[in-house]
Amino acid sequence: MQLGFVSAIFGDQSFDEVLRFAAGEGFDCVEVMCWPPGGPDRKYGGVMHIDVSAFTQAQADDARALCDKHGVAISALGYYSIPLSANADQAEAAQAHLRKVIDAAPMLGLSNINSFIGANQNLDLEANFALFEQVWPDIIRHAESRGVRVGIENCPMLFARTWPFGLNLARTPAIWRRMFAAIPSPNFGLNYDPSHLVMQLMDPIAPIAEFGSRIFHTHAKDMRIEPRRLDEVGSLALPMDRSTAKIPGLGQIDWGAWIAALTDVHYDGPVCIEVEDEAFTHSLAARQQSLRIARNVLRPLIG
Repeated sequence: MQLGFVSAIFGDQSFDEVLRFAAGEGFDCVEVMCWPPGGPDRKYGGVMHIDVSAFTQAQADDARALCDKHGVAISALGYYSIPLSANADQAEAAQAHLRKVIDAAPMLGLSNINSFIGANQNLDLEANFALFEQVWPDIIRHAESRGVRVGIENCPMLFARTWPFGLNLARTPAIWRRMFAAIPSPNFGLNYDPSHLVMQLMDPIAPIAEFGSRIFHTHAKDMRIEPRRLDEVGSLALPMDRSTAKIPGLGQIDWGAWIAALTDVHYDGPVCIEVEDEAFTHSLAARQQSLRIARNVLRPLIG
């Protein structure tokens, strides 16, 4: 496995600065955010370290040269907008830009990109699944034609304005099973993040045995369920009203068991730390320190 981090936490840093930090701290890779120009559409969204909106081979060569200079690989390109959004303009823009991210990957010598399926929060499961079957087969065919694998992160994207369905269909093993039956392509899989299962009060490790062959990329983010808050607001409250995102080692995930489960299914890909821990987001120094702490938790397990 390769230990890295998600570049979204360094939205105020250049690509060169991100790679320099990664190299100096002994990281193997970085998942590089590739949102289009124009700013964020949510917290931790909108970060762009490689602009693929009008990407050229010369730009790709420059990016690869920076990676070679610092000795840090790109684990995948990341773009997490809402391709099935209730907002038709957002859905159209997300689908179009996702294809540009797919197109950019082979120019960079990459075979992986990560995204969300998306969802229309105003529709129920069956209606969202029907929408998925209309939109996503063509996206995956596009990825197949470019030799690119698409890893879907399993974050439900549940906020006050999106309760109760959320903005990402691919949130549970039961739904993954249906998704992969509908699109059995070997280029369609998961960017597996255990924290999103914990926040839903689910086992973050058990699904790995079944879905191991579909795990293309992983995010290492911890989660802490707040028992007193859960007793106060109940399990039907917004998940993040009773949970707190933490860096690996400071939440409740057993990272040794998680890595062991990945090795059991012969996963040998990236493990990228994702920082959304509010205890460490107030300054650049704190964000850097959060990655050092998480690195020290995970590196002994990965080697």
